[in-house]
Amino acid sequence: MEGLSRKRRVWNRGMRWLMHIGAGITCALLLFLIGYIFYRGVPHLTWSLVSGKTSYLKNTIGILPNILNTLYIIAVSMAVVLPLGVGAAVYLTEYAGNRRVAAVIEFATETLTGIPSIIFGLVGMLFFAQLLGFKEGVLAGGLTLVIMILPTVVRTTQESLKTVPASYREGAMALGAGKWRTVRTVVLPNAVDGIVTGCVLAVGRIVGESAALLFTAGFGVELIGFVKSLHASAATLTVALYVYASERGETDVAFAIAVILMLIAFGINAAANRAGRLSKRERGEA
Repeated sequence: MEGLSRKRRVWNRGMRWLMHIGAGITCALLLFLIGYIFYRGVPHLTWSLVSGKTSYLKNTIGILPNILNTLYIIAVSMAVVLPLGVGAAVYLTEYAGNRRVAAVIEFATETLTGIPSIIFGLVGMLFFAQLLGFKEGVLAGGLTLVIMILPTVVRTTQESLKTVPASYREGAMALGAGKWRTVRTVVLPNAVDGIVTGCVLAVGRIVGESAALLFTAGFGVELIGFVKSLHASAATLTVALYVYASERGETDVAFAIAVILMLIAFGINAAANRAGRLSKRERGEA
């Protein structure tokens, strides 16, 4: 018995050290990636680069149009996917009586998750840009991204709705609240953390996507307004990074764009954490 206990302690200690080593390697890789991007990109991050626009005649490089196009893509995609994804999750969790239909919808969302983004870009180009006549632009690119990020919003919202205790629903309905009022005033407020998480993951994928946008949003670098950009070629930051790194050989500019993308990602995560804390505080005060 003492021999078995000693072996078990040695085994547990060894596995604990392996987990520590794995966690350390993961953190080290993340720090190395962030540090290397900032080391290569920050020296080339200038105000003229961020606030100007690219001009081939004047031989100047500016990414302000790319920053605005990225924000336009985020706004269009989230405006469509948020009500659609949350509504689908509410239906699957709260209203779906036919489990076969619900299983088909869940299978469809899981299948969409595994499709390569380049296929979404090809379908978006053929369907939105050519068949529907939207042309290359923010609208075609945003609608293509909606199809890509819809499974993420649906699944995260659905799992968050499942964590709301059934006693909350029963208590609200016992007080005379209808089904929709219960969902709107009880279930959704208690699932807001999962909804915010799904939105953060969706925005992160929008910001980092380039393959699908190459076919649908285009390579335009002109500084145009939101309405005009819906049907005009508009390159996002990731598309611009690809162009400068692979086609123009401007690796310094590419790393500067990578720094901006990292800052945007940090800002999104910070805003999401702040929103989650505020929602928890409001529910606690309520």
